[in-house]
Amino acid sequence: MTAQTGLDPVIHGPVRLRVMVTLATLRDGDSLSFTRLQELLGLTPGNLITHLRKLEDAGYVTTVKSGRGVTARTSVSLSQQGRRALGTYTAVLRQLLDSASTNGTGPHQPARQTPGRISPPLQPGPAQEE
Repeated sequence: MTAQTGLDPVIHGPVRLRVMVTLATLRDGDSLSFTRLQELLGLTPGNLITHLRKLEDAGYVTTVKSGRGVTARTSVSLSQQGRRALGTYTAVLRQLLDSASTNGTGPHQPARQTPGRISPPLQPGPAQEE
């Protein structure tokens, strides 16, 4: 987890987060073929392999290869550890979003100014002639 936010850096990468969320939509024990996952995410084989290796090294996904040659198939599934890690990740993210909105720094609210650091009001500029 990152020290500042508590978000797991293995999951936090945009592509790896998409992989995790896509696999989390499957029932426990179900898997997707590598090719189908690649199609769903719109990734090149090399890009997907790189991200799957990082997730597999962390114990978050499992890959199973079956068959040989033209009948070879790789299945990808989310491990129990991966489900727990994604659950923790989403809980931490929700807490961060909730704390931002309760601090008045949500996406539709300006950041609160601290006392003693009040910006002077904007002065109107010269009128522009048409």
